[in-house]
Amino acid sequence: MNRAHLFISGFVQGVGFRANTARQARLLSLFGWVRNLPDGQVEAVFEGPEDKIKKMVDWCRQGPILAKVKTVEVSWEKPEGLSGFEVRRSFVYT
Repeated sequence: MNRAHLFISGFVQGVGFRANTARQARLLSLFGWVRNLPDGQVEAVFEGPEDKIKKMVDWCRQGPILAKVKTVEVSWEKPEGLSGFEVRRSFVYT
């Protein structure tokens, strides 16, 4: 089990990025979550086999058809043992 934490920038909000990310992750049987950030980025976490996570990271570099991905920052972390894949509410700074 592996874990990747991504920050995706560009034109990635309001284009179905989160819903499509969740669909792709579920197709690959990955666990984790995805959410919008206030600065316009999308943040995502994927847990599962390394080869499937790498496929997901490659998908995120393109995103859905209307997205214009500029950068994808990937950090490999210790897995937390997540189950399922969810679209989270947008993060709000307090």
